[in-house]
Amino acid sequence: MEKIKLEILGLSPSQSQTGSFALVLGEEFGNRRLPIIIGMFEAQAIAIEIEKISPNRPMTHDLFKSFAQAFHYKVTEIVISDLREGIFFAQVVCTDGLKERVVDARPSDAIAIGLRFNVPIYTFENLLSEAGIVASDAPSSPEKTEAAPAEKTKPFQDQLKDNSTEDLQRMLDQALSNEEYEKAAQIRDEISRRN
Repeated sequence: MEKIKLEILGLSPSQSQTGSFALVLGEEFGNRRLPIIIGMFEAQAIAIEIEKISPNRPMTHDLFKSFAQAFHYKVTEIVISDLREGIFFAQVVCTDGLKERVVDARPSDAIAIGLRFNVPIYTFENLLSEAGIVASDAPSSPEKTEAAPAEKTKPFQDQLKDNSTEDLQRMLDQALSNEEYEKAAQIRDEISRRN
């Protein structure tokens, strides 16, 4: 399977799940985005490494790195490997120089570890085609549709079900142009359910 290199584009608080964050990965030479919802502690571990902040005591992912190095293992790559029932899976690929080992992990933990080892992050073409969102460079439309009063009280997911596929596509383009990747992911999922 063809692997595609990803880079971290952003990390922002989740609008739909309190205490969660949206981690946005983008393909290196393309305009597709892969938003993944992660927990607060994993987001903190990723942010600390991105910002090169040194905590007073080692965090869990720092401990993993120290442990691996003590036993002469190094991480060679991180792979966002699968998506099942809306849940992403990842692999931490390690080697001791003789044998390669693949360790199953949550994407948030795998990425936090990968950042500490300064290794590339990959996914597969089929996963990015299924779950990726194409970022549009088109300027956002000045039209803004106002939701009916009854719809304002509905959860966003339920509001999506009341829209046509064409409306969903317009909403997706708007969310992408506003860099609202979490919202875009929810719209993408609704469109995928209909196909």
